[in-house]
Order: sequence, then structure tokens, then C-alpha cells
Amino acid sequence: MTELAVTPLTLDGATGEGGGQILRTGLALSMVTGRPLHITRIRAGRPKPGLMRQHLACVQAAVAVCGGQAEGAELNSQTLVFTPGVVRAGDYRFQIATAGSCLLVLQTVLPALMLADAPSKVELMGGTHNPMAPPFDFLERAFAPLVRRLGVGLELELKRRGFFPAGGGELVARITPTASTQQPLVPVDVLTRGPLQSAWGEALTPGISRGVAVRELQTLGQRMGWTQESGQLRQPPTRQNEGPGNALIATLEHAHITEVFCQLGERSLSAEQVAKRLVDEVRAYQRSAGALGLHLADQWMLPLALAVWRSGQAASYTCSEVTQHTATNAQTIALGLPVRVQITPAERAMHVEIAPA
Repeated sequence: MTELAVTPLTLDGATGEGGGQILRTGLALSMVTGRPLHITRIRAGRPKPGLMRQHLACVQAAVAVCGGQAEGAELNSQTLVFTPGVVRAGDYRFQIATAGSCLLVLQTVLPALMLADAPSKVELMGGTHNPMAPPFDFLERAFAPLVRRLGVGLELELKRRGFFPAGGGELVARITPTASTQQPLVPVDVLTRGPLQSAWGEALTPGISRGVAVRELQTLGQRMGWTQESGQLRQPPTRQNEGPGNALIATLEHAHITEVFCQLGERSLSAEQVAKRLVDEVRAYQRSAGALGLHLADQWMLPLALAVWRSGQAASYTCSEVTQHTATNAQTIALGLPVRVQITPAERAMHVEIAPA
């Protein structure tokens, strides 16, 4: 592992797609390296720039996990100075106001707790199925299994779903870092998805008409060739206090990777339109040869980069697409860690290699 000089990590929040990911990745990098973070023009690429409530929740969670200090941690602030302390394993409970995404707060503190010296439990309350954020099902089925391949224990438990704007969701993450098991953090290559083993769709419609789920699944089944009789079209039980909300989810379980795709219902969209959007997303992935879909390619980059940094060994993966969001994340990671991220085209895919700098 390359040691880092404790020089400040200076980030421009207007870089690339200019969203909240720069803040979350910056906080994570600051905690794991001990480098103070100075970020300006926070979320400059968004219609309402600056820190919103869910971004403040990420800052507050980071402060709690490492005993750090934050200047500028207030609503609408576009500048933040974060000084990390020592990361402390333990039991944490974070509540995100206004149905902000629980999963984005977890994304912020997970890298630090992955490298802590003992297990941690993180309870989160807020949104579990939000626009512009990974849903719980994605983290549980697609992301967490990859993290476990690095040698880190990550178990996720959904207590209650929470949809925007009501929120009210609750989940628990149990993190067992490699240090507590006396095992090294080992990077892995994920180059192929392997044969398709199973595929299914499910409609969540707590607090709204059951007919919405029926129409979504019917359209999904017609377009994907999935049937209820085969168990490929499902309506998991939901509770009234989990809604109102609607999520249509498709899961593709391959030999080497599981991918999850999600479309949230909106008042302006018919059930058929929601299903069509989901099918378009699944078909785009199926046309490519990349192992990871476009969202998993983004989420996986930082945990893999930490393993490369700690081990001194390069690793790579293929993905269906590299979005501007992912490219921005790559830039941020390379500024915060002594690694280089190289993205090159491959046959019907993109190839991402992370290597020690």
C-alpha cells in the first residue's frame, strides 16, 4: 500500500456532471486517507446547487463515523471544509430528512467502515427507493455480492421500504472489515457476466392501486417473454405504511454477476410507459458484452480502487457504458488515491482498469 502525504484534497464540485457524487466520494476519500477535504461549487451542475438535506446527512454521517469537523455544513452551502478524525467502528443510526436516500448516505460511510478495525452496524431511515439514487434491491443483489468478493462482509436488511416524497424507510447494514477477520483486501477482476441463470421482474405498489402492478407486469412480460407461471413476474408483499410508491424492478442473475434495473412510477407516466422504460434499460445491457451495467460500473469503482490501493495490485472490469457520472467519479478517485483509472473501449463494452499510480 502506498502511503499518502496528508495534503488537502481539493475538489471542484462543478467538474464533469457536477452533482452530489463528487461530495460523497470526496468525503469517503478524506475519511480513508486522513486528508482534509476542501470542496467548492458543490453541485454546481444541478438546478438547485449547494447542499440539500440529504447531502447534509452525508456530511453529518461522515463527521460521526470519524469524529471529524465540517465548516460550511448548512443548507445551500456551496463550499465545505471537512477535517477527518480517526475512523471508529461501532453502531450508528442516521435519519435522513425529507425522504432523502438512505443508500447514498451508506455509500458515503461504507468505504471508511470497510477499512475499520472492527465490525460496524449502520441503521438508516429515509428513502429506500428514490429518483437519482440506487434502490435497496440493487445494493442487496448486485453491489453487496461484489463487495464481499473483496473480502469484506456486507449484509443488508430491509426493515421497511420508503418512497419519495413520504420516506419512512428503514434498513440495516452490517459491515465486517477485512482487518477484523485477519484477511487482506483483495481486488478482483470482473470481465464477463457468464451465462444467464435466471431473470425476473417484480412490481412494488404499496399504497396505490393494485391494477398498476398488474399492467406493469403484463407489459414487462409481453416485451421480455416472461410469464407469471414461470415465476418471472412477481408482486412481493408490501405494507400500506411503505407507500404510496411504485417501483418496477428487473433482476438478471448471471453466473459471475447479478444486475438489477429499476424504474420508479411517476404521476405523469402510465404503467405501460414505466414498463417500457425498464425494458429499454434491460435491452441496452443485453446488447452489450460488458459484465456490469452503467450504474454498477459507477458504484463499484471506489471499493475496487480501495482494494487496489491497499494491495498494490491492479484490477479491471468491463461495463456496458461509462456515463459522465462514472467518468467524473473516476477523476475524483484519481485525485484522492494514488491510483490511475484507465477507461478504454472494448468489443461491445467499455474496459475499466484501476492500477497503482
